[in-house]
Amino acid sequence: MGYFALLRLPFIARLLSGSLVGRLPGGMSILMIPLALRRSGMDYGFVGIASGALAVSTAIGGPVLGRLVDRVGQVRVLVPAAAASGVGFAILAVAPGNRLSVLVGVVLAGAAAPPLEPCIRILWPSLVPAEGLASAYSLDSAAQELIFVSGPLVVAGCVAWAAPVAALWLGAALGAVGVLVVATSKPVREWRPEVREAHWLGPLRSPGLVVLLTSLIGLGIAIGTLNVVLVDYAEHHKFPGGAGTLMAINAFGSLIGALVYGARKWPGTATGHLLTLRVGLGAAYALLLLVPAPPLMVAIMVVSGVCFAPSLTVLFMLTGELAPAGTATEAFAWLITLFNVGAAAGAAISGFVIAHAGLSPAAVTAVAGIAAAVLVQLAGRRYLHQSEPEGPVETPVYA
Repeated sequence: MGYFALLRLPFIARLLSGSLVGRLPGGMSILMIPLALRRSGMDYGFVGIASGALAVSTAIGGPVLGRLVDRVGQVRVLVPAAAASGVGFAILAVAPGNRLSVLVGVVLAGAAAPPLEPCIRILWPSLVPAEGLASAYSLDSAAQELIFVSGPLVVAGCVAWAAPVAALWLGAALGAVGVLVVATSKPVREWRPEVREAHWLGPLRSPGLVVLLTSLIGLGIAIGTLNVVLVDYAEHHKFPGGAGTLMAINAFGSLIGALVYGARKWPGTATGHLLTLRVGLGAAYALLLLVPAPPLMVAIMVVSGVCFAPSLTVLFMLTGELAPAGTATEAFAWLITLFNVGAAAGAAISGFVIAHAGLSPAAVTAVAGIAAAVLVQLAGRRYLHQSEPEGPVETPVYA
């Protein structure tokens, strides 16, 4: 199914745009919180503590809110979460120079971040024909890249026209608006949790899902490493725009990869696609060991991006298939959490290695992360259902 045909289906454009707006605060927070704290006189040590507290609270809050959605429904979780997260950003905006207020604000903003990503993803099988499901997940992946590109740009605009604190207020407002657009749509209002087996592990009782999510940590390590490596690379090579430009090129490659992957049916199985894309990503990252000249670095950023976003598309499809009945929202939340955990670990490890050994040894961490993801997938391949890339066959409810 073509993207224009997909966007003409009922509610698709509204849900994608609402989710994009509502998730922008997440893309903005990595820049707007450090800038606001530094402008108020906070030292870098405390800025790091606050950023870490935000990451940890988001990682914990995601699966908890996902399980609540699977139990009580989407609207009853999304709206209160958006209000609570907005209050957290407001506390930061009001008192960015008070350490206790800052910690309370970041924890609240992170732990209550509305689970828009998992909520939207579990709706696709009921909104999109089976042949268009891969395209829907690909648009979802592309939206993720837009958030990472546009979030910092929005913050930069706020700083240029007002102050970093203005970005905090805007983040709170955008989160509320995005959630309202999504939560007031008919599919979200009428969505009801599936009957689920009572089990304290929730979706993690599925061996296949555990294999998939465990391998995702390695992918996160690679991405976290890349972010740090690009900063160091830009400090030692003349490149217009520095690390920001390289990250944008990588995101552009991801956007292209997601759209190309979802535009047609590819031969083979979803798990086979995932393995191929991960090997391609690992090969691209291996070239970082050579500390390439800027022209080759641009090519590496494009190729690695093209491999990265489609792998997310496949992960989304497999997660929906492998999650036990009634646990899909929490399963998608775990996907986000474990990826972020891996990214944080990769950033920490590569930062230490760069400080003591340089860029080339640090790039080994990215290759090792991809290698670990591949090995985990191969070791647990018997638990991964061999499914076609379009995902499970579902009858659209709102077509």
